[in-house]
Amino acid sequence: MHENQISEKVIGCAIEVHKALGPGLLESAYEECLAAEMEAWGLRFERQKPVPVVFWNIKLDCGYRVDFLVEEKVVVELKAVDIVLPVRHAQVLTYVRLLDVRLGLLINFHVEQLTKGIRRFANNLI
Repeated sequence: MHENQISEKVIGCAIEVHKALGPGLLESAYEECLAAEMEAWGLRFERQKPVPVVFWNIKLDCGYRVDFLVEEKVVVELKAVDIVLPVRHAQVLTYVRLLDVRLGLLINFHVEQLTKGIRRFANNLI
């Protein structure tokens, strides 16, 4: 499955979760529900996937984790905040680069209409 198809399905799942729950919950609640929804849609994913940081052949154990790595191709980072700061955009781009994938999604559930809370980040994606 191509990254764009995966992201469409993930966004569809997130919309279903947001329709059912609305804004105002903790990020952990959305993560749990999104995992259940993606499983129901038949998507393969890893939750809280460790993100390795390597500097000069030294593997750093920094404890970074991405919320989801879907189909081994798409990073999904969730938020439930009033304002998504630019550093969170950089975080997703860094995860995409470190995991050597081509697409990342930042999904903020703390909005009235979920489409306004979704941001895509491409890394050499055609």
